[in-house]
Amino acid sequence: MIELGLLVLVVCIGAFWLLAALIGGLFKLTFGLLGAMFGAFGALFGGVFALFGIGLAALVIVPILALALLPLLIPALGLALLVWLIVHATRKPAPAQIQQ
Repeated sequence: MIELGLLVLVVCIGAFWLLAALIGGLFKLTFGLLGAMFGAFGALFGGVFALFGIGLAALVIVPILALALLPLLIPALGLALLVWLIVHATRKPAPAQIQQ
């Protein structure tokens, strides 16, 4: 009889635990979806202002960065200039078109 009482107690506690877990999961799903919706709205709203800030920062940073990287890019720029000179030196001029 004691075993049966303990079994009923364990089953009742397990059922209560399962019910509480299901209710908690439902709350978690509901508030997770609401949080995702508010987060997406906040990201879109913040993204509009962030694009303005990123564009403004890029106007300041990109020229400074280009000047700072210029010594590292000189060999690549020189090679590109050499290729450009060779290509344009070997190109034949376009034939003149005669209008009739």
